[in-house]
Amino acid sequence: METINNNYFKGSKKIIKRVLYPILLLLLLLLLSVNSIYTIREQEQAVLTTFGIATPVTDSGLHFKIPFIQQVHKVNTTIQGFSIGYDNGNNSNEAESLMITSDYNFVNVDFFVEYKISDPVKALYASEKPVVILKNIAQSCIRTVIGSYDVDSVLTTGKNEIQSVIKERIIAQLNLHDIGIQLVNITIQDSEPPTAEVMEAFKAVETAKQGKETSINNANKYRNEKLPEAEAKADQILQNAEAAKEQRINEANGQVARFNAIYGEYIKNPVITRQRMFFEAMEDILPSLKVIINGTESSVDTLLPLEPFSANNTSSEE
Repeated sequence: METINNNYFKGSKKIIKRVLYPILLLLLLLLLSVNSIYTIREQEQAVLTTFGIATPVTDSGLHFKIPFIQQVHKVNTTIQGFSIGYDNGNNSNEAESLMITSDYNFVNVDFFVEYKISDPVKALYASEKPVVILKNIAQSCIRTVIGSYDVDSVLTTGKNEIQSVIKERIIAQLNLHDIGIQLVNITIQDSEPPTAEVMEAFKAVETAKQGKETSINNANKYRNEKLPEAEAKADQILQNAEAAKEQRINEANGQVARFNAIYGEYIKNPVITRQRMFFEAMEDILPSLKVIINGTESSVDTLLPLEPFSANNTSSEE
């Protein structure tokens, strides 16, 4: 009995091997064939990477690759687009659409940007998000150009010119960044004045600016009025100080000259000069005082100040 069971088990294993191995081989071949074939449509291009090296594939149709070694990244090369200033539901986005013109007015301007992939390799590997970069470039160029036109041109007559200038600027920036995207067109979808709330806020800002300018002008006017007056006062003070300085110098020079003259007389007659200086000092201090000098060698009394002879004669006759 055991021999029969063993023979049956061995026979079953042989049957399983004969059936299972071909099935596994077939599945493996099918998997390899699926991973080695890819298709590119007319509106697509592909980038084939082999160990990190990228190769563009531009022809549409059926193509082959090495399974698990080569990777395929397909890129849509049709014209695509995005809006600026509104979303897909046509809802306004003032953060993007609200702009200032050259004459300091606010406007809401909506744009639509059309682009396509011109270089799949650069579009995939030159930057992380090339479409985001394109949108940032477009918004920057739009605000720069709108800010150089007045509100009437933006709202009415200058739309075509504004579109052309913006397109030229965007193309120049894309050539500079070289991210594999080509600008097809950019158009103004709508332009209108901002809402009442924005206008009120703008008026408040303008009023504040005018108030600031008025205050600056008044301050400059006050400065222009007071500055000459202050300069004149300063000049007068300097002139007075200069005159006082000259006066003091002249007085000092006069005193020096007088001292030198007295000193010269003092050298000649020291005693007489000292007496005279003493008498002059007493006369200055006590002008009403009469000083009598008794001469030792003469019986004549000397009075300071000296009395006139007429007064002396009158008193003698009496």
